[in-house]
Amino acid sequence: MLPNTVEHLSPVWARYSNILVDHAEGAYIYADDGARYLDFTCGIGVTNTGHCHPQVVAAAQAQVGKLIHGQANIVYHKPMLELVEQLLTVVPVALDTFFFSNSGAEAIEASVKLARAATGRPNIISFVGSFHGRTNATMALTSSKAAYRSRYAPLASGIHIAPYPYAYRMGMSPEQAAQFCLNELEYMFETQTSPDQVAGILIEPVMGEGGYLVPPDGFLQGLRALADKHGILLIADEVQSGFGRTGKWFGHQHWDVTPDIMVMAKGLASGFPLSGIAARKDIMAKWPPGSHGGTYGGNAVACAAGAATIRAMKDEAMIENAAQMRPVLLGGLKDIQEEFPIIGDVRGLGLMAATEFTHPSGDWHESKKIANAVRQKCMDDGNLMLLTCGPYDNVIRWIPPLIVNEAQIGDALGVFRNAVKQAGG
Repeated sequence: MLPNTVEHLSPVWARYSNILVDHAEGAYIYADDGARYLDFTCGIGVTNTGHCHPQVVAAAQAQVGKLIHGQANIVYHKPMLELVEQLLTVVPVALDTFFFSNSGAEAIEASVKLARAATGRPNIISFVGSFHGRTNATMALTSSKAAYRSRYAPLASGIHIAPYPYAYRMGMSPEQAAQFCLNELEYMFETQTSPDQVAGILIEPVMGEGGYLVPPDGFLQGLRALADKHGILLIADEVQSGFGRTGKWFGHQHWDVTPDIMVMAKGLASGFPLSGIAARKDIMAKWPPGSHGGTYGGNAVACAAGAATIRAMKDEAMIENAAQMRPVLLGGLKDIQEEFPIIGDVRGLGLMAATEFTHPSGDWHESKKIANAVRQKCMDDGNLMLLTCGPYDNVIRWIPPLIVNEAQIGDALGVFRNAVKQAGG
């Protein structure tokens, strides 16, 4: 029974469940009624180390008794410097200078401001289906769902949205989709904004909210080449695809492409509100002191948790586990797809996987009903927590913690298969 105080929470939060959590540990959430749920949502890709990882908990507990908040303009504190030390061991070598904030949206805003300050150019290019946040500027950069932008106009200007190589939806081969979208970007330079007015190209190396889309080989390389050709900064939004989620520390590393600016959040601190951007020192040097900032950015407790998160990932080989569990998860999902053709596509890297439902009629709205029915049945009948995504919400995304094991994936696949069958598979 939920307490009456829930009636005083804003209804703007769209709810996936009415679970009242008592505690959580590893891959599981325990409700106050004693029920145990296998959590394959990770708080939307946040608790990559699992819930309440002991190393992260200990670091946060120790820091709370020393310093909770030391504003970054006023003092240096050890947790931030320790976090920088840890980050330098995992980010691309060229990206050696950092700025910290609280949320992914704030970090995206910071990256855009940095790109504009560094280049003196006004415009930013993002991609159809992208999700970069809910603030005014990040809403303008977002196009994964019209609902996120509806009734909030006018939004920030200087944003141009290019097509993304969603090969399955486009009915093209991955190679065709990549080349088509690169050509369309060149066309945009002729029709919407000249390249000498573009400060940055912002892209999720693996698209998150837009459908867990893996870009075709050659696409990110093509963007890098276009950016270099025109003096544009390439900005990688690694908010959801970072910190081991794809089986590498960061998603862009699958294509041997280094961005000029990289945005981090979500998995950075195992659930503490912390985000950051990393860039080359020469780019950061063009950001005038005092032109950007924030009260809570780089909070001492959050930074302590962030440094502990990276150490725990290394100590327990979590990135390697994500890569090793990929064929277990994707292989199992493809087996279910062969049995139930309403699953039109299975895709993913590491432990960032998706099952896209396609109604026989081709009606995307009917596909959404199936995906949501499956998700709900997984929760109701199997205590498995999953989320949907994509413009039509017809994609179920799989975001288990990076500590997940083969038995837990097997349990989840069994629940999922039964749910697909009951939903009319």
